[in-house]
Amino acid sequence: MTSTPTARNPWVLARRAERMNPSVIREILKVTERPGIISFGGGLPSAKTFPVSEFARACQQVLQADGQAALQYAASEGFKPLVEMVAERLPWKVDPAQILITTGSQQGLDLVAKVLADAGSRVLVETPTYLGALQAFAPMEPEIVSVASDAEGVDLEDLQRQHRPGTRFLYVLPNFQNPTGRTMSEARRAALVARAEQLGLPLVEDNPYGDLWFDAPPPAPLSARNPDGCLYLGSFSKVLAPGLRLGYLVAPKAVFPKLLQAKQAADLHSPGFNQRIVAEVMQGGFLDRHVPTIRALYKAQRDAMLNALEREFPANAGVDADDRLTWNRPDGGMFLWARLPQGMDAVQLLPKAVDKGVAYVPGAAFFADQADPRSLRLSFVTPSVPDIERGVAALADAVRENQPVMA
Repeated sequence: MTSTPTARNPWVLARRAERMNPSVIREILKVTERPGIISFGGGLPSAKTFPVSEFARACQQVLQADGQAALQYAASEGFKPLVEMVAERLPWKVDPAQILITTGSQQGLDLVAKVLADAGSRVLVETPTYLGALQAFAPMEPEIVSVASDAEGVDLEDLQRQHRPGTRFLYVLPNFQNPTGRTMSEARRAALVARAEQLGLPLVEDNPYGDLWFDAPPPAPLSARNPDGCLYLGSFSKVLAPGLRLGYLVAPKAVFPKLLQAKQAADLHSPGFNQRIVAEVMQGGFLDRHVPTIRALYKAQRDAMLNALEREFPANAGVDADDRLTWNRPDGGMFLWARLPQGMDAVQLLPKAVDKGVAYVPGAAFFADQADPRSLRLSFVTPSVPDIERGVAALADAVRENQPVMA
């Protein structure tokens, strides 16, 4: 889209607008609206987990108890009882005055970018990383640099190489990462926090999936190890409902006031009615009873996808892993990460997979640079188990029919 004005189009776009791009995932979701498509693409929580009856009761209670206040403008920091509930649930001691309720954790990423990133400043991210973070950071025109990562998380030696004086922050998702589903190990967390302190490098820790563990909870957050050097993002989308658009951030006192001012400029405050509803639903330890039901459902669906992949793509003796589809085994969350056989491209394969009745997200969208064209993200939480089995079989057909014959 051009920003040069004409007689018919007098609008001049800001330079930052040129750096805004459509979400690949949102575009793929349009494809999945076609009848009969089984989608492993969208990062949507299962609607089966939404506590509809509890929300209905909470809406009535909030309106009856204090409806006028619930429908009025509210404090930018957030509804105080909800802020205090967030503080109580965090696994380290946090002053509620350091918590800001946001309009989804995506707004938290936007506020972080506005407050911490300048044009040309260096921002570090994992390889690969969350697409929504790249979208939030890009309009501020920083230099977004990938840090090599392995199954345990950020490669500390490459972090040392990519760091420069004045680097604004490193963005990480330690728990069941989107897109890979990987979890940063205890040893790597401890080493990362120590290295970041040594470098004077702030950490932005995004944790929307941390409660969705299957067999054991993940290690303690990075923020619990160095609260003054970390900014923490959380969300109600994955444990209650994404339509509420409520998240939160926990920020060191040195940067909280500016984040609050950026929030005020963006939307004054997140919906006060929604905040009161969530606080009402959370009364009496509801999440402690509800979240285990989500874990059980997602674990069963992860297992169904792993079993289907093992059935359709067996590890045949004598066949090199590079010549077949491979994948990881996430310990929680909503995604697993797969890699096509050598010579294949996930973007090129997608329309052929859709013709077979299945969709996924090509992994290239999640790289700040040097994308892996063979990678793809599969979400296992929305389709039913029978659909998972049919979808993986359809993906296998697409792969087999389009896999090049290697000399």
